[in-house]
Amino acid sequence: VQLQAYGGGLVRAGDSLRLSCAASSRTFSSYAMGWFRQAPGKERELKAAISGGGSTYYEDSVKGRFTISRDNAKNTVYLQMNSLKPEDTAVYYCAAGANMATLAGHGAPYWGKGTQVTVSS
Repeated sequence: VQLQAYGGGLVRAGDSLRLSCAASSRTFSSYAMGWFRQAPGKERELKAAISGGGSTYYEDSVKGRFTISRDNAKNTVYLQMNSLKPEDTAVYYCAAGANMATLAGHGAPYWGKGTQVTVSS
């Protein structure tokens, strides 16, 4: 599975941004998909995930502001980010795994290249 994330950029605090991640797999709908981010000097963290069946997970710091969704017909997963804060600044990565637990355990076998999100105050 090849993943390509895009949509990052430079925005101001309070703005919105939508990230997209396109997958090459014909069995995309069977994969759980996740969005991770890594800020300078920090570990990569899972922020949102969605199962093949559409169940979602959000880490507390993004709950209520970020929305993950998927379009299986387009082999694409999205991350809608609203009310962005400077602390959301990071490189965002999408990943695919067999299930949500795999993503949560950082055991996802497939990763896209990151896309930079910078939020100015």
